[in-house]
Amino acid sequence: MSNPQIEIQLIAALVAVSCAIPGVFLVLRKMALISDAISHSILPGIVLGFFITQDLNSPVLIILAAGTGIITVVLVERIQKTGLVKEDTAIGLVFPALFSIGVLLIAKNANDIHLDVDAVLLGELAFAPFDRFLLFGADLGPKAAWIMGVILLITLLLLYLFFKELKVSTFDVGLSSALGFSPAILHYGLMSVSSITVVGAFDAVGAILVVALMIAPAAAAYLLTADLKKMLWISVCFGVFAAISGYWLAHWLDASIAGSITTVLALVFLLVYFFAPNKGVLSVMYRQKQQRTEVSLLTFLLHLNNHQEEEERHINHLREHINWQQVKANTVVKLALDNNLISITNEVISLTQKGLSFTQAALEYIITNKDDKIEHLKDDFFLFRG
Repeated sequence: MSNPQIEIQLIAALVAVSCAIPGVFLVLRKMALISDAISHSILPGIVLGFFITQDLNSPVLIILAAGTGIITVVLVERIQKTGLVKEDTAIGLVFPALFSIGVLLIAKNANDIHLDVDAVLLGELAFAPFDRFLLFGADLGPKAAWIMGVILLITLLLLYLFFKELKVSTFDVGLSSALGFSPAILHYGLMSVSSITVVGAFDAVGAILVVALMIAPAAAAYLLTADLKKMLWISVCFGVFAAISGYWLAHWLDASIAGSITTVLALVFLLVYFFAPNKGVLSVMYRQKQQRTEVSLLTFLLHLNNHQEEEERHINHLREHINWQQVKANTVVKLALDNNLISITNEVISLTQKGLSFTQAALEYIITNKDDKIEHLKDDFFLFRG
């Protein structure tokens, strides 16, 4: 690999890690769309910073752009708190307005500057290694790597110092206030870090990839674990994996690096979405099927408990009178047999002592605890699930 290839992958990985950490908290706080709003609404801050300093490399641009991101969040919350519109509507009102102001400022005061769609919306990591950080004539590497490295160090330091406060305020605002943590300060602190991260990554990767790196890894990690620390680690790993593999996909296809990374992120999320052990689509479908079978089993056991007549307990009765298809009837009977809840003699079904105990316990629990689940009863009696 050449030096530019290594530097591109390093920058992409740094951006991925820097975006993944605040992205986890945005996803948990159900504020994923705010990252998209910030990534677009920072444009007027960048433009104003350039007009003031006439220098695209000035830190003033980052400060003003981050400030614009905070203004975005404040405006969204103010509109939402009126109760007239919901948060997604407020976001849809605020960020196009601010983005348009930035475009108008460019058109009015910098008419000779070309607003490149690739640079603003897609980014171009391939050019990042050519913008060097020079100190006293010494080449210290790509400027984007230094910017994202500093932002990442600040993010990690703040995460280490305020992890407990962020965790409590994310999951329970009331408890956070009771413990003396100001939810507002933590909220705007998180928004500030998100804004600075977006601004830092904006020039290198563009708005679309920033949003993808903030949300997709965190959303995928959310489907895999309920532990916040694990979610942070998984999100970071997914982001770095997508950054590196996306670069090589772009190299193989001779395509946009940012577009390839976003595509890999989408594929990673889809794989997790379908195959996650507990929250994946296939897992949920299997559990729903299992639950339907168990409900049918309970109905079957209650029927046996209420009828002593042999014709009512004959195995063919399931299909003739309960209107079950043969496959369903066989499945329910097999599940009951596997769990030693019934016995069959001359095609007449009888409850075993275990089956009678489970049926009576379930019936009593349903009567006295109508709103509660009976999963613990199933766990006590079932060796095999449907």
